[in-house]
Amino acid sequence: MKTVSMSGSLRENVGKKDAKQLRKASLVPCVLYGGNEKQIRFSVQQKDFKDLLFTPDTHFVELTIDGKQTMAVLQEVQYHPVNDEVLHADFLQIFDDKPITILIPVKTHGTAPGVLQGGKLEIKIRKMKLKGLPASLPQYVDIDISNLEIGQGVKVEELAIEGVESLNVKSSIVVWVKPTRNSAKAAPAQA
Repeated sequence: MKTVSMSGSLRENVGKKDAKQLRKASLVPCVLYGGNEKQIRFSVQQKDFKDLLFTPDTHFVELTIDGKQTMAVLQEVQYHPVNDEVLHADFLQIFDDKPITILIPVKTHGTAPGVLQGGKLEIKIRKMKLKGLPASLPQYVDIDISNLEIGQGVKVEELAIEGVESLNVKSSIVVWVKPTRNSAKAAPAQA
């Protein structure tokens, strides 16, 4: 999986007043938790979140906080209700030997015959919830749609990713070819 690097500095004070001063200086108050130590409170430049948030991909984050490097994933982000700036971010520290739960984007490849016949490809689950060791997590869930006819789809239970467990409902449809009016007209009338 891709990794984004971010560097931050420890926060001396904690509270609303301190957080407000940080935001005025274009810094985002953050918390790193999940490690052996207590929570680490730090701040990161607002512009550093661009590569992490404004992409459909999921990334690991290599945090450098006052010279100490830590691997993490972005757990939660709070946005300003008007201007959509990042107000606060929570990071979860990851370890090579502990499984994590993360949302991984779904991508398709191939051309579905049902789409060529007038159907519409519909992705019902854009991100799948997967659990596994960080080394075994894929960059994205790849689905081959080259044999899907109109009305056919791929369910969660049909997707097998080695070393990774899917936490989505097994009977949920991930992607399917939806019938349209044009596809109904193109279908030959049966007697």
